[in-house]
Amino acid sequence: MAQPSLAKIRERLKAIADRNSGTSTNKNFGDGAIYPHWDIPEGTTARIRFLPDGNEKNDFFWVERSMINLTFAGIKGQIDSKPVTVQVPCMEMYKETCPILAEVRGWFKDPSLEDMGRKYWKKKSYLFQGFVRENPMKDDQSPDNPIRRLTISPQIFNIIHSSLLDPDLENIPTDYENGLDFSILKTSKGQYADYSTSKWSRKETALTAEEERAIDQYGLTDLSSFLPKKPTEVEIAVIKDMFEASVDGQAYDPDKWSNYFRPRGISAATTTSLSPTAVYTPTNSAVSVEKTEHVDTVAPAVAQAATASGNQKAEDILAMIRSRQKTS
Repeated sequence: MAQPSLAKIRERLKAIADRNSGTSTNKNFGDGAIYPHWDIPEGTTARIRFLPDGNEKNDFFWVERSMINLTFAGIKGQIDSKPVTVQVPCMEMYKETCPILAEVRGWFKDPSLEDMGRKYWKKKSYLFQGFVRENPMKDDQSPDNPIRRLTISPQIFNIIHSSLLDPDLENIPTDYENGLDFSILKTSKGQYADYSTSKWSRKETALTAEEERAIDQYGLTDLSSFLPKKPTEVEIAVIKDMFEASVDGQAYDPDKWSNYFRPRGISAATTTSLSPTAVYTPTNSAVSVEKTEHVDTVAPAVAQAATASGNQKAEDILAMIRSRQKTS
């Protein structure tokens, strides 16, 4: 298949950087194709050969995924329930206005609300596909299709991104004949995993005959098909309702929301008090917090800030937000 040129990728990356300074199918992530690189032992390396996106309209060999964490005080109706978190898709992922970020952006104008704003800000990750050429995990169960999917954190992605802008890089790393492997090196910094020493190989290599046969047999996936499906109007209303309840310090209400978005261990209700005529049973990764490289997608400073903000009474935070809205 025709690959986007390195020049085209650089042109798009520059356009995105300039802009920042100035329909998906429903599939499940739990099919074994995801390579959990965050589980490699500390001090080891996983060597990956990235492949192009199966969607030829995508100039990049990745897609961006943006999710928002909504934390609740517990489960309504359950005694001694611990706090739970539900992930919901950020509408900016679909090039539309996100109702949560539309509210949260204003919080950063008030220093007393900045920590709360970080808590509800979107968490980015990036979906890639490729061959795992060197795997330090002895117990990893590789599926029949050796083309694995990878959920890459911002820390690793920034290394990939900056290297693509290097003028000394002559060929796109996904080139079948003159591509480059990417080594994910896992170390630690304090109590957090650290991947800052990850890097591209200096030597170009061609795909092996076996790898080329795998591409011919299984094909390349349209990575956007593994993004959470775009929420409907009803689901957007649910997201707004859940967001307000989360900020207010309420418990998660299965009767109202479990047919749409729910934490692990909670089954869908048979009815919903929000919209009994539009029942949606979620089956993709948007409905719960999946096991991802979460310690890397949230920087330590942000995680600490979120914890500190959680100690502040919810009613005080809401009072400040509402006061700011009235005076703005």
